[in-house]
Amino acid sequence: MTTSSPISSTPSPSSQPSSSRPSAVEPLLSVRDLRVVIDGLHILHGVDLDVAPAGVTALLGRNGAGKTTTVKAVMGLVPRTGSIRLAGAELSYLPTHLVVRHGIGYAPEDRGIFAGLTVAENLRLAERAARDGGEPDEPNYSLVHELFPELKQRSGQLAGTLSGGQQQMVAIGRTLLNRNRLIIADEPTKGLAPKIVTEVAEVLARAAEAVPVLLVEQNLALVRRLAGTCAVLADGRTAHRGDTAELLADEEAARRLLGVGSRHPLAGGPRPAASPATPVVTAEVKP
Repeated sequence: MTTSSPISSTPSPSSQPSSSRPSAVEPLLSVRDLRVVIDGLHILHGVDLDVAPAGVTALLGRNGAGKTTTVKAVMGLVPRTGSIRLAGAELSYLPTHLVVRHGIGYAPEDRGIFAGLTVAENLRLAERAARDGGEPDEPNYSLVHELFPELKQRSGQLAGTLSGGQQQMVAIGRTLLNRNRLIIADEPTKGLAPKIVTEVAEVLARAAEAVPVLLVEQNLALVRRLAGTCAVLADGRTAHRGDTAELLADEEAARRLLGVGSRHPLAGGPRPAASPATPVVTAEVKP
């Protein structure tokens, strides 16, 4: 894996990237100098990332840039150093189960569905136990069923017989069950047909109305539709942070960071409204 920096020079003040400008809004999740070494390999080399306190923040980058490793590090699933602060609380020294206790729900890249269990049983497994001998939080089934009524209708169906979009509803529904402060969704459209991608887009849009979402994704149409802000990784470092629409409208920056430019049909023009009627076309960033 290459360890060269994607940023070759320091920009002048007039051309300073949005990642250097102070934010007027305090981030919900703030990651600074996040580093990961696995089996002697340096995977992350100092990632900086802010997640907005509302809506969707996208984590972008080419294949192998370090996106999944970043979210696994946030969750404590890989050894890491640096600072990870959620609503001011430092999480970087905590194991995974305590990170979860602080209110982060994680929908992994493979969705993590138990195919031989029913929809209801998959959700029940996500119910959080009592903390320190106290009363457990009441699972928020009302919110899950309000956002995804299909899960209630299919509660007795085996999860392995659901469509990809329906399985993603289960994965996201589990993160909403415990009144989390943040949802992390790792490549929820990977390997799905365009029609199912549209379903997943609607799932994420509905979820983001209730809880902020950090979305790891390579489908730029989905990102452009949902994400107000983004961070781009390259070679295990943060190469860009700023407004999603601005990045995708900047031909030179989009080509350098993501491999597409403003002439790509997903990069230029105004951002579509987050409406269920808005189609989502599958187009992935290529390495």
